Amino acid sequence: MDLFAGVSVSDYDVAVEWYQKLLGAPPSFLPNDVEAVWELGDHQFLYVEVVPEHAGHAQHTLFVEDFDATLKAIAERGLEPAVRETYENGVRHATFYDPDDNEVSYGGAPLQ
Repeated sequence: MDLFAGVSVSDYDVAVEWYQKLLGAPPSFLPNDVEAVWELGDHQFLYVEVVPEHAGHAQHTLFVEDFDATLKAIAERGLEPAVRETYENGVRHATFYDPDDNEVSYGGAPLQ
């Protein structure tokens, strides 16, 4: 399966800077002057695109193998989740909000 998930933003430079901190790398490629694309895995992409009238409505969850290491690396880049939760089944969830209030969350398996 391939994934190409989009996030509408209002300010290109602010969004690219924020997503670089969240994702830990510069964009994988820049298709034009209003989009930036990060490859998260094989055939799995997250992109930001300047569409101000739609900014702030995205909700994406990235499920990662090492939840704690991922959140630690993000914190070292200067971002902290707005919300941390542990569900009844033990799955952990951390929610970040970009400058437009788009929601990008990380999920992780229960502690062993």
